[in-house]
Amino acid sequence: MSSPDRTSLLRSDSASGPPPWQRTAAGANLLGADGALGVTIFEEITLLSGRHNAINLGQGFPDEDGPAVIREAAREAISAGANQYAPGQGLPVLRNAVAAHQERFYGLSLDPDTQIIVSTGATEAIAAALLALTGPGDEVLTFEPFYDSYGAVIGLSGAAHTTAPLRAPDFQPDLATLEDSFSERTRVVLVNNPHNPTGAVFPAETLQRIVELAAKYNAVIVTDEVYEHLTFGPRHVPVATLPGAAERTLTISSAGKTFSFTGWKIGWLSGPADMVAAVRAVKSFLSYSSGTPFQGAIALGLGMEDEFFTGIAKTLQAKRDVLSEGLRAAGLTVFEPQGTYFVNADVAPLGITDATALARRMPELVGVGAIPVAVFCHDDGARRTRSLLRFAFCKKTEVLQEAAERISKLGQVL
Repeated sequence: MSSPDRTSLLRSDSASGPPPWQRTAAGANLLGADGALGVTIFEEITLLSGRHNAINLGQGFPDEDGPAVIREAAREAISAGANQYAPGQGLPVLRNAVAAHQERFYGLSLDPDTQIIVSTGATEAIAAALLALTGPGDEVLTFEPFYDSYGAVIGLSGAAHTTAPLRAPDFQPDLATLEDSFSERTRVVLVNNPHNPTGAVFPAETLQRIVELAAKYNAVIVTDEVYEHLTFGPRHVPVATLPGAAERTLTISSAGKTFSFTGWKIGWLSGPADMVAAVRAVKSFLSYSSGTPFQGAIALGLGMEDEFFTGIAKTLQAKRDVLSEGLRAAGLTVFEPQGTYFVNADVAPLGITDATALARRMPELVGVGAIPVAVFCHDDGARRTRSLLRFAFCKKTEVLQEAAERISKLGQVL
């Protein structure tokens, strides 16, 4: 029997257009000009950091665990036998806790039986929402730079990915021109707030304008609010709380960032019952259910005292300041974030115009890994952000102090 043609098996070219894997890879900027499939920049920087014993400030995950009481709750659930499938909608204890959280912090009243589903992290909830609501002929609007999984899932759905730029130094949308990014084909507006990778927090007036435009163009708003409790000064405003928003908004968040359990992959989605049901129809055939022993533990976490939630933001802000000081000492221009795990810095003052090339050298040059912002953009946005690097500060303070010391020497070794 002859060997199969690997190209034909992957259907790299067909009458119906690129196959799903190729659309997904292209959306995440993983296809080279020759069509070859590459690895993510996160994997690349992680490998380089390991090779050179560098401090990896590329990927956004903490290097210390969250509250012991939540960990112990998960252990107890495992010991008690909570190790089989949870209901596809999620355990009632977590859905009730999410509803209570939304009421407590934002005054949103939700029915946990019809308006909330649990997902495998926010990433799955976003994927399920986009796959449920969009397809060929539609447009999905995001801000740019955008989290890379957005482009991947939009590509998989077959919809077109359109963007509205966020420009330094404040990375806020230009309200005078925002409507230019909408069209009659805009089906979903995907709003990440607080915003990764820029660290911007959008004020209520900006979010209200998005709601107005979504209503004008009959678009659904999908929000990614995983950094909702990690803001440094500005108050997080969920889009669903604004006038005219609730009936067209799906709100997504997760436990990973708030509680420093990114590996547990417990997220949730809420909104109008009919829209939630549509997303659930897709989500049920992605993972079906997720992390049974972790769901009750996260429900416990969502009910923790206010001091916990204000404390995690205060601690993270101090870490932001430690790293930012090191970046400034290196001669970089620092764009101080209002939220998230990340700070962006411009390397142009050092005479460097290609931050992607620098990112690949930094683990060896100074022993620190970072991510170029250009990888979170389409071609025009990549040119606009060509000299920017994103650094994660969700690490132990002593690690950040060492990283800051190393980065401060960058100008000397270039």
